[in-house]
Amino acid sequence: MSPTLVLASTSTYRRELLARLQLPFDVARPDVDETPLPGERAEQTALRLAEAKARAVAPRFPGSLIIGSDQVALLDGEQLGKPGHHAAAVAQLQKMRGRRVVFHTALALLDSRSGVAEVVDVPYEVQLRTYSDELIERYLRTEQPYDCAGSAKTEGLGVALIEWMRGDDPSALVGLPLMALTTLLQRAGLPPLGVI
Repeated sequence: MSPTLVLASTSTYRRELLARLQLPFDVARPDVDETPLPGERAEQTALRLAEAKARAVAPRFPGSLIIGSDQVALLDGEQLGKPGHHAAAVAQLQKMRGRRVVFHTALALLDSRSGVAEVVDVPYEVQLRTYSDELIERYLRTEQPYDCAGSAKTEGLGVALIEWMRGDDPSALVGLPLMALTTLLQRAGLPPLGVI
């Protein structure tokens, strides 16, 4: 019997991405403090939080494969998280204007039967355009991406702010690296199409 698959996230973006694999899954809210630790690099923060989210829900789902994910944007050594509100999103987009940002999307697959987790970081580079404050305001009022690291949805109107993107897995930028997840699920014996 296949283990239950659980997404340790309340993100609608991650839920929609995982649904693409056409595997049944449950969703659970992980209660994890997402504050970066002092001196922690962006990829370390993302990796630590992805695994922490999976482990936070594990006691509720024995015998399951639990997916945790976290994303941290890095701009010249500064971590950018979810803005949460309009003023913070404006500040992020002004700071990012004309610059390159690396989005670190970490993925953890925890087997609650063994307690073993596989964790990977899938970076993605984004070069922002040199856009006006008026464009920032119009974009934010239209899409309100206050729950997105870096304040822009690349799968939506945020593309108007982007000059180019580069990386191995475009789904990582949206919040859940499906190519890496497919690999981890295959290793765990739960391939999305039922065969390897």
